[in-house]
Amino acid sequence: MSEKMYPIPFDSLMNWVTSEYAQCGDVFGVHKHYHGSGKSLPIFGERIETPFGPAAGPNSQLAQNIIAAYAAGARFFEVKTVQKMDGAELAACVPRPCILAADEGYNQEWSTELTVQQAQDEYIKAWCALKVMSKVYGFGDPDGFVFNMSVGYDLDGIKGRKINTYINSMMDAGKTAQFKECKKVLTELFPEEKDFIASISPNVSRSVTLSTLHGCPPQEIERIASYLLKEKHLHTFVKCNPTILGYKTARSILDSMGYDYIVFDEHHFNEDLQWEDAVPM
Repeated sequence: MSEKMYPIPFDSLMNWVTSEYAQCGDVFGVHKHYHGSGKSLPIFGERIETPFGPAAGPNSQLAQNIIAAYAAGARFFEVKTVQKMDGAELAACVPRPCILAADEGYNQEWSTELTVQQAQDEYIKAWCALKVMSKVYGFGDPDGFVFNMSVGYDLDGIKGRKINTYINSMMDAGKTAQFKECKKVLTELFPEEKDFIASISPNVSRSVTLSTLHGCPPQEIERIASYLLKEKHLHTFVKCNPTILGYKTARSILDSMGYDYIVFDEHHFNEDLQWEDAVPM
């Protein structure tokens, strides 16, 4: 896998999808596809055909990864976290390899290495592609999946122009250049579906997950969550770090599983959100 992630223009992306599917029935190498059964579960006023999907990570950063996950059966997508630091500035801070999982997994990546604008475009491309693929290829209900934003890591950054624009555009992508391009490309590829394509909702996401870095004070977490709920009117998850288990519990679990050689101290456990603060929040 390349160290860098390269977005694919939407017309090239969809030509790849349609050509591969026509030739061998695969979608980005996924041989066996999940087809919706007609059943679904409610979430945030929307519906999902399966209760699982990728969490925010490199696997939900590029449109082609999201498309492949959908073909395999994912229906809830927590797209990769965005923050005010992005692109080359962020990439320069991430050690390589950012994820190493020869046995136990080590993860040193925390938010998208694309620019926020690139990330937004990737999610809009994936959203539009899945809408059409679900209908044309019979994978399921075009309204049977959900995109969940992920943002971090401080209130000032989230309220800043870059992330605020991202949130607003994900809530309503109708005026974005990428959404307009996607509908144009899809109409050219599937002219018989022009009415359906014209009706694709621009509301890419109506929910958000707040990602908190180690050491984010509980008061700041609560302020961010309140802002997302009350001012942005988004259904909101707060993602707590595993350190909330406490050092002794985490150490005991790893030791009991044979990972006693993994070394860490109590520093982050003491500075992170504590259970007694999280419950009343």
